[in-house]
Amino acid sequence: MKDAFGLPQSLLVLGGTSEIALAVTRRLIARRTRTVWLAGRPSPGLDAAAGELRALGAEVHTVDFDALDPAGHEDALGKVFAEGDVDMVLLAFGMLGDQARDERDPGAAVRVAQTNYTGAVSAGLVCAGALQAQGHGSLVVLSSVAGERARRANFIYGSSKAGLDAFAQGLGDALYGTGVHVMVVRPGFVRTRMTAGLPPAPLATTPEAVAAAVELGLRRRSETVWVPGALRVVMSALRHLPRGVFRRLPV
Repeated sequence: MKDAFGLPQSLLVLGGTSEIALAVTRRLIARRTRTVWLAGRPSPGLDAAAGELRALGAEVHTVDFDALDPAGHEDALGKVFAEGDVDMVLLAFGMLGDQARDERDPGAAVRVAQTNYTGAVSAGLVCAGALQAQGHGSLVVLSSVAGERARRANFIYGSSKAGLDAFAQGLGDALYGTGVHVMVVRPGFVRTRMTAGLPPAPLATTPEAVAAAVELGLRRRSETVWVPGALRVVMSALRHLPRGVFRRLPV
């Protein structure tokens, strides 16, 4: 069960090799999390992540999970919940894609959309149902400020995150009053392997900063978390710019 500050004893991570997810997990283990499930495709990276977290004192399990296999989500994730209550689910998988390539290759663009949106809808609903059945828990969804307004430079990725964000907000409304808390996290540019080689955007942040914001959001039982917080004001202004003006901005 979660403590008085809303921090979990048990955690299921969807996207078990995500740098942001692992930063969040390390921070929560340092507080009180003792049981961790890392869900992802079998790989040396997933095994290495599990080993790192075990060294921090947590009991860590891995579970085979593929965002692109919605038909297998209920079975794969059901095995985790069958082992006992899960206090928190962190939905952190996703792919950035390559905008220029994906515009030329609709199949590649669809893969981005299926991973970031369709896979997340499937896994999110499976986990939400399980959390509701146990009567408590938090579902933390890693969204992005890219979903606030589509940009020419990454509208395929941004549109998938826009769909995910809207889904997660609606799911939070649907679960209000059930004991299940949904929190949407909207980071800006995060310095990770996924963004390596890209020019950093203004207000760029780190996985560790996102982890700190997630912890604070859990303690406050927030519904939306911006990382860094200043992005809330920036994106509000950008969202309301006339399209002709927005189109000419170097974003």
